[in-house]
Amino acid sequence: MAHLCGLCLALRSDHGQFSRIVTNYDGLIVSVLTEAQAERSTGWRRTAGPCPLRGMRTAPVAKGEGARLAAAVSLVLASAKVRDHVADGDGVLKRRPVALAARRIAGGWDRAGARTGAELGFDTAVLVDAVDRQTGIEALAGPGTPLLTVTEPTETATAAAFAHTAVLAGRPGNMAPLAEAGRLFGRLAHLLDAVEDQAADAASGAWNPLTATGTSLAEARRLADDALHGIRLALRDAEFVDDKLAHVLLAHELRTSVDRAFGTSSCSHVGEASVPGGGNPYGGPGGNPYGGQGGSPYGSNNPYGGGGPAGGNPYGGGNPGGPGGGGPGPLPQPPRPERRGFWAGCAVAIGLCCTCKLCCAKEYEGPWSRKRREGCCRDCDCDCCDCCDC
Repeated sequence: MAHLCGLCLALRSDHGQFSRIVTNYDGLIVSVLTEAQAERSTGWRRTAGPCPLRGMRTAPVAKGEGARLAAAVSLVLASAKVRDHVADGDGVLKRRPVALAARRIAGGWDRAGARTGAELGFDTAVLVDAVDRQTGIEALAGPGTPLLTVTEPTETATAAAFAHTAVLAGRPGNMAPLAEAGRLFGRLAHLLDAVEDQAADAASGAWNPLTATGTSLAEARRLADDALHGIRLALRDAEFVDDKLAHVLLAHELRTSVDRAFGTSSCSHVGEASVPGGGNPYGGPGGNPYGGQGGSPYGSNNPYGGGGPAGGNPYGGGNPGGPGGGGPGPLPQPPRPERRGFWAGCAVAIGLCCTCKLCCAKEYEGPWSRKRREGCCRDCDCDCCDCCDC
């Protein structure tokens, strides 16, 4: 939250209130990496005033060159996205007056990002060039085109941004490994967008890299897992002062994003094999871990119907506790705990993050739902993560 608010406030300070709408989670990674490499000093946080998104509370926020670089990158990439939507005629941008206004806004963001980048020694032209090349590559791509040809411009842009964090932090030796981490992060971001949007793009007739190149979900998953592994290796080669947050975001959270996009689940530390069953790691059709056509371990859509022992009922009858049932009646369900409100849940979520319970706890209560959940690394026996030492 400190980095997210720091990015938002850096946008406001350098480029005005309206620019704050380009605040995004991907951009704050730049701020996180800069701070992770920098020597700690008394000037790396400041107290921000009340904000409606924080329930009108003050909060410590990130400040300095990392937040400003994140702001510059976010502006330039948001400008590119606006121009892309204008070119595609998406939504209200089909209307000429709206499209003209959007182009003017995008042009202003380009210039603003370039100014801030120049002050930090970062040439945003590499980002603009990557975006311009993306359009041409997509126009030429077709069945048989390697998917990595389509993701290359995004990889180049994020590699440049990640590498410059090493310059800002005074650690030039980190430029090569962070450039590699940025390249793979850009690849992963592009892949996940393609996977998540494929169905919607097919329905609307929009261009999608997976559909256009004829790339299967299994191949996309293989590329995503390779990128995850490569990012972890690249981060090990870089020198950090405190890399705990960077590790959580670029290892744990990226793995969670991949699992969510492909509809799977895994430990954040363990690599996934290719998923040949359309997103089912067990190889069965329809995402059923038991390999059947339905959602029942007894091979039927109806958990108490046919297809299993004694009609599919694990108790030996057709209906537990009913006619022909051979087992106990339905067990009484405990009342569901009352959900927390939005702000109360946010406060609990922050506390869980700060105490590493989301990662390491055997069991914890969901911040909003209040359901019992397990820490994502509770059963890991690997030693590649030191987050449990905090």
